[in-house]
Amino acid sequence: MLEMSTAMMGLALLMACGSGPATDPVTSTATPPVTGGGQSTVVDEESQKNVVGIAVGSADHSTLVAAVKAAELVDALSNAGPFTVFAPTNAAFEALPAGTVEGLLKPEKKAELQTILQYHVYVGVLKTDQLREGQSIDMVDGGKVKVTMQDGAPTINGAKIIASVPASNGIVHVVDKVLLPG
Repeated sequence: MLEMSTAMMGLALLMACGSGPATDPVTSTATPPVTGGGQSTVVDEESQKNVVGIAVGSADHSTLVAAVKAAELVDALSNAGPFTVFAPTNAAFEALPAGTVEGLLKPEKKAELQTILQYHVYVGVLKTDQLREGQSIDMVDGGKVKVTMQDGAPTINGAKIIASVPASNGIVHVVDKVLLPG
C-alpha cells in the first residue's frame, strides 16, 4: 500500500513537470533528466534529517538500517510521510533468537522482513503524550500494536520508548524490543 501510494505520487509529479528534457539557461542546451534514484538520493546536509537519516546517523541502529536496506524500504521511508517509526536498537535485535536477523536479511526472506519492518511504522505522527492506555494503533503492514502504560510512560506491545527524535517527515521513537506481528 505504501509503495503504491509512493508510485502514484511519483507519477503525478512526473506528469505535472512534463516529460521533455530540461534546458540550461546559461548554455541553452538540453540536459538529460536525472533517473535511477528516489527521495533517499537527495543530499541535503542543512535540513532536519528524515526518519531514515536519523537511523543512519545512530550507531545504535545499524541493524535496523541494514534491514531497511535489505527490505528495499529506504525510498518509501524517505518520502514526505508523515511517519511514526518505532526503531528497535541493535540490542533489541540481538535479543531475538540466534540466527533470526541473519535469516531475515536473506533475499528470499525480503517479503517477511518488509512485513516486520512495516509493523514498526504508523502513517502519521504520534508523540508520546498522545499515546494512551489501551490504545490500538494501525500499522503500515495492516497489523495493530497496543499501547500500555508502565510507570506513567507508554509502551508499544511491551517495548519501552527510550527516546524520541523528531524528523523532517515524522518522528522516531527508539524502542528496546523488536515488534513482531502476531
